[in-house]
Amino acid sequence: MPVSEFTDPQLSHNFHVEILGISRGSFHEVTGLDSTVDVVEHREGGWNQSPRKLAGQTKHSNIVLKWGLNVDRDLVDWHQRIVDGDMERLDGSIVLLDRRNQEIARWNFVRAWPAKYTGPSFSAEAAEVALETLELAHEGVRRAN
Repeated sequence: MPVSEFTDPQLSHNFHVEILGISRGSFHEVTGLDSTVDVVEHREGGWNQSPRKLAGQTKHSNIVLKWGLNVDRDLVDWHQRIVDGDMERLDGSIVLLDRRNQEIARWNFVRAWPAKYTGPSFSAEAAEVALETLELAHEGVRRAN
């Protein structure tokens, strides 16, 4: 492969989050785009046989969204509706952009709902951005491209 065909790895700082019906400008951090398949061992045959390893249940971590506190309350209000008993599940995407703001990768998640909200920490000695955090429980995440 000629050297001109190699590309640099993508930077992780240019991304946005899309959640059906919720507008949110920018995020500080997104984590939890992972899944794990349990390994189920099944023994067959005699004593000296190694067990077969089969795929078991797939588990997905919660997606964690962190953003700087501002006047936008869409995500916080969504969590409050869950607290109040209105189970509203929404689909969404995490989208990675290149330097020209063109989409280069997308992770779609389905049937998400805000399982945990954490407000900012305050300190008179700090000079940091006040961050809010929302954990989204969901029923699957998949890299689309």
